[in-house]
Amino acid sequence: MPGHPYYRGKGGAISGGCSGWCLNWSVHELMPFHVKPGKRPVVFLDRDGTLNVEAGYLRNISDLVLLPGAAQALTLLNRANVAAVLVTNQSGPARGLYPEWHVQKLNDRLCALLDEGGAVLDAVYYCPHHPQGVVPEYAINCSCRKPKIGLIERAFVEHPDLDRQAAYMIGDQSTDVELARNASLKSVLVKTGYGADVLAGKFQWMVEPDFVAETLADAVSWVLAELERQGSPDVR
Repeated sequence: MPGHPYYRGKGGAISGGCSGWCLNWSVHELMPFHVKPGKRPVVFLDRDGTLNVEAGYLRNISDLVLLPGAAQALTLLNRANVAAVLVTNQSGPARGLYPEWHVQKLNDRLCALLDEGGAVLDAVYYCPHHPQGVVPEYAINCSCRKPKIGLIERAFVEHPDLDRQAAYMIGDQSTDVELARNASLKSVLVKTGYGADVLAGKFQWMVEPDFVAETLADAVSWVLAELERQGSPDVR
């Protein structure tokens, strides 16, 4: 596609249930228009409260709404050849609130809304489990529920071009910052979603992220500045 730095490959297929760490759904593979040798920096992103408005358990697909500026922020990563990978806890199936396909439909809508804004995720990973769930299939103490690192590790296995030495996590909850620490990633806590309450000590527990950002756009700007400062060869 002349004039555009990326073309979109075929979307991945939905896989079956996950045992242990869990790749449930792999979305678009982004291929740079001019591929460079070496590994790509990667930003892992939370979903609710980071990319879309935090609205609790979304029983209606149409209730998923992007945060202002989310798509534009993601395009900055796309254009810089930084992989954007979603990692999200989605325990609705475990709690008996809706079936797993509902989570997949919500992710479909997220990707469609991002696409309308010119942005693309490289892959989407989610965990449908909860150890206190009411649906036996999902009521397990898995290794993929954040802040455990199963989703991150699976992403590195499935995408060997991702650079562990240039990896970041952006989210609005303590679990996202803790995940980053557990996986040896740099962390950014956004004040959207539950972020402001985390910082005020009103939600989950106190954490010390590497950076606190007002919005996703501010978080992405910080990551890109960090990568440029470190001299990452593929960031441009």
